[in-house]
Amino acid sequence: MLKEGDKAPAFTGKDQNGNKIKLSDLKGTRVVLYFYPKDDTPGCTKQACSLRDSYDVFRKKGIRVLGVSVDDERSHQKFISKFDLPFDLIADTDKSIVEKYGVWGEKSMYGRKYMGTFRKTFLIDEKGKIVKIFDKVKVSEHADEVLAAFGEK
Repeated sequence: MLKEGDKAPAFTGKDQNGNKIKLSDLKGTRVVLYFYPKDDTPGCTKQACSLRDSYDVFRKKGIRVLGVSVDDERSHQKFISKFDLPFDLIADTDKSIVEKYGVWGEKSMYGRKYMGTFRKTFLIDEKGKIVKIFDKVKVSEHADEVLAAFGEK
């Protein structure tokens, strides 16, 4: 189980266009790494749109926003296009990143158990250290929470 102060686990993933994104390439940049269950679902859409609506602030402050789900690149492209999302979404189809970050596990909905991604956000500083973990994400207010945690609001 990762905790604040830990080194963020290294990963390499592909964004919605098939471009490689490596955490190690982002050294020197603050990163919002947010994990969400599924593209174009109500809670995930509210969360993504909250981050989208504050994206100019993130960009001006030099903060990189990356979303991660186990959806494929095509699904991410549709989600980005439908909601005009200005940041990259990583297609973790092999579940390697969600497993490294401990956000893949058994969930329950309407009494039915299934495996899925937990909604969780990690704030990573310029040196690759986890400075904040959001276990309970308020999807509509998430951007404000993140900026406040980075001391930017």
